[in-house]
Amino acid sequence: MTASTGQIIRSHGRRFIVEADGQTFDCTTRGKRVDYACGDIVDILIQNREQAVIERAHERRSLLYRQDEWKTKVIAANVTRILFVIAAVPTPNEELLGRCLIAAEAGDIDPVIVVNKSDLPETTALLEKLQLYVNLGYKLVTLSAKQDFSPLKPLLSGHTSVLVGQSGMGKSTLTNALLPDANARIGDISEALDSGRHTTTHATLYHLDENSHLIDSPGLQEFGLKHLKSTDLIHYFPEMRRYIGQCRFHNCSHCVEPNCAIIAAAEQGAISKHRLDLLQRLSRELG
Repeated sequence: MTASTGQIIRSHGRRFIVEADGQTFDCTTRGKRVDYACGDIVDILIQNREQAVIERAHERRSLLYRQDEWKTKVIAANVTRILFVIAAVPTPNEELLGRCLIAAEAGDIDPVIVVNKSDLPETTALLEKLQLYVNLGYKLVTLSAKQDFSPLKPLLSGHTSVLVGQSGMGKSTLTNALLPDANARIGDISEALDSGRHTTTHATLYHLDENSHLIDSPGLQEFGLKHLKSTDLIHYFPEMRRYIGQCRFHNCSHCVEPNCAIIAAAEQGAISKHRLDLLQRLSRELG
C-alpha cells in the first residue's frame, strides 16, 4: 500500500472520489467518519489502482455547511467564493439568499449573487428587489447561462467557487456552459410545484484551469444556521456592525428590548425592515 495526498472531488454519502497523482480513487474512510467534504485535501492510503482509504484531512481554509435541528450537512471545503444562483422563475426564495449570505460572512467566504435567466421578463422586478444587497456591498452579476455566461468568467479566475441555490435556478446549466465536458444533469422545472427538481445529488469539483475550480452542489430548499450563536448574528449583517455595542443591554437580542440601536436604526430607515425581520427570526430560532 502507498500513501499519497489528494483532493476530494466528489462525495457520495459514505464514499468519496479522491483525485491524487493524476488518478481518481474510490475511497472509504477510517471508522465511521463521514464529515469530509468535496474540496477537502486528504491523506490517503492507496490499496490498488482503483481504491484507497482516507486517513485524515488537512486543515481547511474554509467550510460551508448548514445545520438544522436534526443534522449537519457539509457542502464544500476550501472554497474562496460562493456563487448564489437565483432566477425569477421558479419563484425565488429570498430567505434562502439571506441565510446563505450569513453563512458566507460567518465562514469568511466571498459571496456573489448570480442572477440567471436574464432573458425572462420577470427578471427586472427581481433585480429591483436585489438592489438592497448591492447597496450592502455584495457583488451581483446578471447573465443567461444558455446564451452568454461570460460576465461570470472574471469572477471565477483564481478562486475555488461553489454554486449554491435552490433547485431549478440553473446551476447545472451554468456548469455545463462553463465546462461542456462536465455533463451535469439538467432537470425540467416542475410547474405544478413551482420549484425545480433536485438533479444534482452530490457535490462535484471541476477544474476550470490550474488555479480556478468550480464545485456544483445539490439544490437547496432551506439553509439551517444552527451552528451559529445568536449573539454573533449581528456581526454577519454588514449594515449592522456599526451599531455593535450601542444597545442599552449588552446581551440585546434586537427583538423587543428598549433602547435597541438596531431597532432604532430600522425605524429611522438606516436599516432595511426586511433585514431586521431576518435578524429577529434567526435570533429566536438560534436562541
